[in-house]
Amino acid sequence: MDQNQAFKNGFAAPVIFFLILSLELLTAILNYLKKRGTRNARQIQLKQEIKQLLKEAGSLSSPSTFAQAAKLRRAAAAKEKELAQYQESRSKDKKQSPDFYLGKIKIVKGVIYVGLIWWFWSTSVAVIPAHLLQPLGKLLFWGGGNAAGNTIRVGIIPWLVVTNRVSEFAIRKLAVVAIAHLNRSQTS
Repeated sequence: MDQNQAFKNGFAAPVIFFLILSLELLTAILNYLKKRGTRNARQIQLKQEIKQLLKEAGSLSSPSTFAQAAKLRRAAAAKEKELAQYQESRSKDKKQSPDFYLGKIKIVKGVIYVGLIWWFWSTSVAVIPAHLLQPLGKLLFWGGGNAAGNTIRVGIIPWLVVTNRVSEFAIRKLAVVAIAHLNRSQTS
């Protein structure tokens, strides 16, 4: 058995799993950034100023302070316009947009999947005892070479499907734990 075959049979399954996991983690981080929006100090400052102006205008409710309240509301509207222009100018910069990088990650994922399928098509990714995979052995065998006695040779396509699903599940659970931790730290 040459070194390439030894890599394929010994280390291929965990290496593929961690590769897929890292791609899914990167995708999840970019999706989080996209959902959260790219905020910077200028945007936060403008939003705080708008909120403060509207709060002050709301506290001036008597007829004698109506003109002052209207002036504060106009100032808040001007700040909102400035914020909208600032956000528009920032959104034009595609290099900082998570959508730009998400598109690139999809292309990289596709290339990696095709490359892995091409590399491992004629050989198995892992050899697992048959009793561990009793009901699913035939499904995992697809594209994995010949079945030999008490072992099941796992093919690349079923392994990619399994690792992709497990990675997505692990990332979702990790996100739930991270959000719970952030919420706990913010309330304390």
